[in-house]
Amino acid sequence: MKPSRILLAALLAVAALYFLLPVYWLVVASTKSSPDLFGTFGLWFSDPQWLHNLSQVFSYSDGIFWNWTWNSLLYAGVGGALATLLAGAAGYALAVYRFRGREAVFKVVLAGVLLPSTALALPMYLLFSKVGLANTYWAVLIPSLVSPFGVYLCRIYAEAAVPAEMLEAARVDGAGEWRIFGTLVLRTMTPALVTVFLFQFVGIWNNYFLPLVMLSDDRKYPITLGLTTWQSAADRTPELYQLTVGGAFLSILPLAAAMLVLQRYWRSGLTQGSVKG
Repeated sequence: MKPSRILLAALLAVAALYFLLPVYWLVVASTKSSPDLFGTFGLWFSDPQWLHNLSQVFSYSDGIFWNWTWNSLLYAGVGGALATLLAGAAGYALAVYRFRGREAVFKVVLAGVLLPSTALALPMYLLFSKVGLANTYWAVLIPSLVSPFGVYLCRIYAEAAVPAEMLEAARVDGAGEWRIFGTLVLRTMTPALVTVFLFQFVGIWNNYFLPLVMLSDDRKYPITLGLTTWQSAADRTPELYQLTVGGAFLSILPLAAAMLVLQRYWRSGLTQGSVKG
């Protein structure tokens, strides 16, 4: 084996260890009691009581963790799916249709990619307060529907993957624009749409600042914000340290499941792109 390959394999192994070690620690820590969490070696098991710990997470404070879980699934699932659909439609329109101001619209989209979401949270809160939507599910859902990066990615992919001949043939056969988009374009753009959905799902699931600004009712919190409230109260209630660790472990399971289920579409898209290139 060449030295360059050995060096590359070593670097990849170090990178994998760097990213997987926190996950491994979380798995180990979720099996420990609160005293063992601080009194034993952090990277190995000690008197595992995993099922008991997880049951405590779900039963604490009248099962509020269930509320946070369903809220996160609502925000990330519905918000991610609708944002992906809107990004696909906008990207396809910018790639296929010729209209005045198209490039100006695309530049505005690119500018939106560069804007940090935290900078927009306070203006959005003031806007939602004016229309009476603050402290509602809509206050988190509506901003989640906008994905400038998704629009950018879908336009680039549509230009490369959606052949004009296919669109012309569908129009000749009498298909309308909505039918073409719903039956042909969405299927062709599946790898790009899956990528956008994954990015949007993970981004919304891990979003902390927007719910913090928008919501005051803890029953509407997502998991990220709810676990932060537990952690901030752990100094007064030490058992919350273990509940926070257990909740953090549970919070990564939907992300891992989404990645495992959708990765084959993502991989096929990368393969198609390499063949076309």
